[in-house]
Amino acid sequence: MTAAPIRLLLADDHPIVRAGLRAVLDTEPDFAVTGEAATAERAVELAVPGAYEVVLMDLRFGSAMHGAEATAAITARPGAPRVLVLTTYDTDADILAAVEAGAAGYLLKDAPPEELAAAVRTAAAGQSALAPAVAHRLMDRMRTPAEALTRRELEVLQLVGDGLSNQRISKELFLSQATVKSHLVHIYAKLGVDSRTAAVAAASARRLIRHPG
Repeated sequence: MTAAPIRLLLADDHPIVRAGLRAVLDTEPDFAVTGEAATAERAVELAVPGAYEVVLMDLRFGSAMHGAEATAAITARPGAPRVLVLTTYDTDADILAAVEAGAAGYLLKDAPPEELAAAVRTAAAGQSALAPAVAHRLMDRMRTPAEALTRRELEVLQLVGDGLSNQRISKELFLSQATVKSHLVHIYAKLGVDSRTAAVAAASARRLIRHPG
C-alpha cells in the first residue's frame, strides 16, 4: 500500500517563486502541492489542522502580517501543520523570530532542490530542519550568550535600521520610550558602539539585522 503524499502549502507573495517551488516539489513522488497563499493572512486561513502536513512560509510579505506572525498563528493550533520557513534572509533577527514562532525549520531560498526536499520530509516527520548556515549562527549565539543581542534588542535595532524614532518604536513594540532607550544602551554596549548609526552599521555587517533599505 502506497503511503499518502505529504501535502504542502506554498506561502509566498511572488507568483514566480511559488511556480518555481511547485515545479521543484512536484518532481518528488511523495509530495503533493495542494495549496498556495499569496499573503500571510491567507496562509493562516488555509493552514488549518488536517489540511496540510507542511507549510513552506516566506517571511516578508507585502501584506500587514509578517511570516513569523503567521507561523505563530498556525503553530498555536493543536494538530497544526508544520511550518518550514523558506526565505532569503539569514539574519539573527529573522531566524530568532521564526524559531520562537514555532517554525519546524529554516531554509534559505538558494538551497539546492535535494536539500529542500530533505527539509520538507524532516519537518513532516516532526523533526527540526535548519540550513547549515542558520544552525551555525544559532550555535554561535549559544557559545557567547553574554554578547548576543536578545530577540527584543534585535527587534528594536531592526526598527532603528528601518528609520523609526524611539517614539515610533515604542508604539510599534508596545514599550515605553524609557524601555526603548534602555535596550539601545545595552545594544551599544554589546556592539561596542556609541550611536544609532554605528549600531545599525555594525549589526548589518554581522548579519544580525537586515541591511537598511
